[in-house]
Amino acid sequence: MIKHMKTSKNNMMTKKRMVKKNRMVTKALAKFITAPSAKFCLGLLALTALAGCSDEVGKVSLGLFTTKDVVITAKQDPLVAGVTCHISHVEADLDFSDPSDMSIACRQTGEITAEALARIDRSKNGEVVFKESKSILFKSLKVRRIYDAEHKTLIYLSYSTKESSGSHHHSLSTVPLYNTKAWQWALAQNIKH
Repeated sequence: MIKHMKTSKNNMMTKKRMVKKNRMVTKALAKFITAPSAKFCLGLLALTALAGCSDEVGKVSLGLFTTKDVVITAKQDPLVAGVTCHISHVEADLDFSDPSDMSIACRQTGEITAEALARIDRSKNGEVVFKESKSILFKSLKVRRIYDAEHKTLIYLSYSTKESSGSHHHSLSTVPLYNTKAWQWALAQNIKH
């Protein structure tokens, strides 16, 4: 019985020491979290978590003995909300640079309105609607929207900004305005010009 009491007393002392140690650790963490460097670290952690919230809809491995995957992302046009583009590109996990090959397919996935088209850049160069860095050496993937007034069609051109194997890789997709709310607007634009 005395031996059992000593063991219980030792267990009780050990528990008290652990509780005291946990309180000390908690206080130290509380001080750290209020420090400016901790706020910065927490901010970086939050940004990292947000970066993980991507619009990736598919990822296919290119094989057992490679670190490269074909990644498919969905991007909605920021001005023409009724258009979604699916872009596939090769992602190399252990390389400093991703290959430049890519493909794009854009489709009408909602209403395309005259109000949306009135806000877009209708010059021959169009405007960049998506941009993604592909390497630390200034290579990026861009998607540019160009309006073809004659054929009443939105053109989406994806291209690499850096030459690779003697070529600037590119791909093209179109979204016709026929049977959309913007069709009458497009017809009226041709009459004005």
